[in-house]
Amino acid sequence: MSDQHFDVIGLTDGREPFFPPEVMHVIASGKVFSGGTRHHQIVAHLLPQDAEWIDITVPLDDIFARYEGIPHVVVFASGDPLFFGFGNTIRRRLPQASLRVFPVENSLQMLAHHLLLDYHDMKCVSLTGRPWDALDEALILGLPLIGALTDNVHTPAAAAGRMLEYGYDNYRMNVGVRLGNDALETLWSGTLKEAAEKQFDTPNCFIIEQTQPRPRPFGIPEGDFALLDGRVNMITKMPVRLLTLQMFDLRGRRCLWDVGFCTGSVSIEARLQFPHLKVCAFEIREAGRELIEENSRRHGAPGIEVSIGDFLETDISTFPRPDAVFIGGHGGRLEEMLRRIDSVLLPGGVTVFNSVSAESLEMFIHAAEAVGRRISGRTHIALDGHNPITILRAE
Repeated sequence: MSDQHFDVIGLTDGREPFFPPEVMHVIASGKVFSGGTRHHQIVAHLLPQDAEWIDITVPLDDIFARYEGIPHVVVFASGDPLFFGFGNTIRRRLPQASLRVFPVENSLQMLAHHLLLDYHDMKCVSLTGRPWDALDEALILGLPLIGALTDNVHTPAAAAGRMLEYGYDNYRMNVGVRLGNDALETLWSGTLKEAAEKQFDTPNCFIIEQTQPRPRPFGIPEGDFALLDGRVNMITKMPVRLLTLQMFDLRGRRCLWDVGFCTGSVSIEARLQFPHLKVCAFEIREAGRELIEENSRRHGAPGIEVSIGDFLETDISTFPRPDAVFIGGHGGRLEEMLRRIDSVLLPGGVTVFNSVSAESLEMFIHAAEAVGRRISGRTHIALDGHNPITILRAE
């Protein structure tokens, strides 16, 4: 156990904070204080005259370097410091330090109370300094009530515009601005179209309420996709697509790479059926970019990371490492491709390939053996008048 101790005090946006005696004692006995600029403005008049203040700014490494060697730090944070808050950051960065938290209502709680919402089942996500992933997942799952913390990039207007782009127009939005500040707090409710055209003061948060369910089929018919030059043979057929995904056991995996995505059908199906997954899609043809963007919007699959260019020449170090890889196109260079994949594949990761000929079947088996992988799954399927396909898994 470290000798360092943190008291983390929650704040609303009110200009005249009220603290119970225990918190006032912590403040009066403190010497080193920390928080955001806005927090300092709210509590400055309460601090001892000789108080030292450490502004919390990025990069956080600099802040924690300044904390080193200080036995007691009093930190001010917004709302509940353990609700996507700085209290969690301290626990993660300094697991040996002792921590005491004095929370107040977080902004999403306050907004729900203003709206008289039954919010115990609300899914809460943070977009503050984070990507859209958590909101995307909640939308794909069709959750009826979603609350989000925002920042200057991931604003209510930006979120509403993104939802409309991907067909999630089955929600209404409620926005709370400067909640807890009696003089400045405002509430707004309206349609996503109205929200997308409106600018809100900060800080703010929003809650979206579903007006009706949105269909999420288990298996998308190939006729529902925009196709490459209208060629239906250039898309993985729905039953094959679902069997391919079954080979991965994706429920327990984190990142899928779809190499040679063409129309994006495998990427999109994976995103919709397993929305927790990070999906990265690679395609050599420039036409693939427009196709996957159109199909992603058409089927409500935001968040797929797309790369156009020769996979064997792409800088793959910038992408999250996969634990599942589907090879949809290989250009006759399967062994070279598998070696490249093997250099980044996480331990326990699997690669799946759909073979349409005896030649490609043998090519994949030999390539897998060459990189030290074993064939651990094989399914043979024939659909209507199409050529039989063998689905192979190497691990």
